[in-house]
Amino acid sequence: MPKMKAAASPDAFVEDLDGWRRELVEMLRGAVNAGAVFDERIKWGNLVFAHNGPTILIRAEDHRVLLGFWRGRRLTGYEPRIRPSGKYELGNIVFVEGDRIEPDQVRCLAREAARLNDELGDPTAVA
Repeated sequence: MPKMKAAASPDAFVEDLDGWRRELVEMLRGAVNAGAVFDERIKWGNLVFAHNGPTILIRAEDHRVLLGFWRGRRLTGYEPRIRPSGKYELGNIVFVEGDRIEPDQVRCLAREAARLNDELGDPTAVA
């Protein structure tokens, strides 16, 4: 996994991007924040959204953008592109240039991810 440059803030994270990655990350960030109330921060070089524990992350690499969910395995019924990965029931969608997702779909996923953390607690405390 490529080492990520740590941005000073969520805004700086977005400002460091350009082209299709910046457009996509701006849309994803706005849609996630419209889905539920999150504490947004930079963690592990990624944009992380917490709601009763870590919930969603956005990772921007040179040739792809990853939208990850700590409880992503439980969200595959809402979005079949989510692929299980790692621990904590992680799942993610990988975007390359030209891939699309509707903001309404991201809002729905964010809302459901927050609801799951409300119902089940912090996913990192359970594992």
